This record gives sequence, structure tokens and C-alpha cells, in this order.
Amino acid sequence: MQKINLWRSQYLLLRKVALLLFILGSLSYNVSAQGENMNNTLIDSKKFYFGISIGFNTSQYKITHDKWFIDNDSITEITPLWKPGLQIGIMGNMRLNSFIDIRTIPSFVIREKAVRFRLKNRFKPEEDSMLTTGFESILFHWPFEFKFKSDRQNNFRFYALAGGKVDYDFNSSVNKRKRDDLLIVKPWDFGINMGLGFEFYFPNFILAPEIKFSQGLINILDKEANDFQTSKAIERLNTRMIILSLHIQG
Repeated sequence: MQKINLWRSQYLLLRKVALLLFILGSLSYNVSAQGENMNNTLIDSKKFYFGISIGFNTSQYKITHDKWFIDNDSITEITPLWKPGLQIGIMGNMRLNSFIDIRTIPSFVIREKAVRFRLKNRFKPEEDSMLTTGFESILFHWPFEFKFKSDRQNNFRFYALAGGKVDYDFNSSVNKRKRDDLLIVKPWDFGINMGLGFEFYFPNFILAPEIKFSQGLINILDKEANDFQTSKAIERLNTRMIILSLHIQG
């Protein structure tokens, strides 16, 4: 039943993302089909421009089980859960040519992740206990990304992006001092970002809704920080995050 609920929650998340993309695509078609005057044409020739970014995220851990988990039966299931968060940042954009930019958005991110453990009851197997532990993080998130732009259609443009990121978790040092935490993570994380967005040109600014997937590449689990079974059962923890942002540029 728990696996079904997990799949259902992920299905609902993907359905919401697909609906958002459909709405943005329909809006972009209406804007480009209106034949209106070109707004804010000077920004296309600027070498640098800046903006602000606000958004929401949902994140979870990607878990790789340790050999201890296979050899022992005290923990029978480990399930990462998606949790919501938000972020705000400052954008800097450098134009390389008409179709490629370099972009960075140093941001402060508040996010939460959770892991659910099923603990075996040796005396009553039908009454296994469930333990859910949450991890709140305040991150400094610093991405560096290439932005690949389409031709501008009146006051609309589509773009895709790819690049890397560096994260620093301010809460990890606090949690490391709490030896009773079920999982201890390292503060630094490195990874890749991929996404797509739409730019809508207004007379004095550009409004850009965007969806981005961020995947951590290094193992952030600090197994030496505690000796709980929950830590022994996991070999690797990698972060993953889906970010829905709204950029105001100009």
C-alpha cells in the first residue's frame, strides 16, 4: 500500500508539471499569434543583464542500499519522500551570441526531505513499526548554466538550459552536533541542472516561468557521524530537486 501511495504522489506531481507546461505553451502561442509590437528589443543586444528569481521546489533523496541492509532484516523498507520548499535569488546573465547565454542565480533555498523506515517487529511480524524522519535544510544554491535560446517570436521566446551547481547546507553542521539524528549529511553537494522555460517580453522587463531538475552527484551521507542502523542500511544518499521558478529580468 505504501509503494502504491508513493507512485500515486509522484504521478500527481508529474501531472501538475505537465499541466503547467501545457498552460505556458498555450499562453505562448496566444502571445505570438497576436501580431503585437516588439517590446523591449534593446535587451536582446545587452551583453549583461540582471534579475530576481522566486520559486517553489520539491525534493527527495535518491537512496542506494548498503550490504548491511541485505544481510540484516531489522529494517525491511527504506522509502524517500518528496517534500516542498521555496527559494529566492539574484540572476546574472551574460550574452554569448543570439542563441546562447551563460547564467547564474545564487539563491537561498529552504527545502525539506524525509525518509520512511519500516522496522521489523520480531515478536509480531504483522505489526511492523514505521519511522519517518525529516531533514530541513537552508541552502546556499549556486548554479552555473548554459541557456540555449530559440528565435524570438514577437514577444515570446523558448529556451532550454544545462549546467552544474554547488550547494552548501547551513543546517548540516548543526545536525552533525546532534548525535541522536538518524541520518547525518555532509554540508557540500555538487551536481547537474537541466530545464526549460519561456520568456514573455513586456515593455520594461521579461517574465520567465521555468521548470528545472537538479541532481546531486556526490554521496552526502556521513556514515561516520553516527552508528545507528538507519545509517548502516544506506550506502549512498544523493539529492534530487524539481524547481518551479519565476524570473523577472531586465
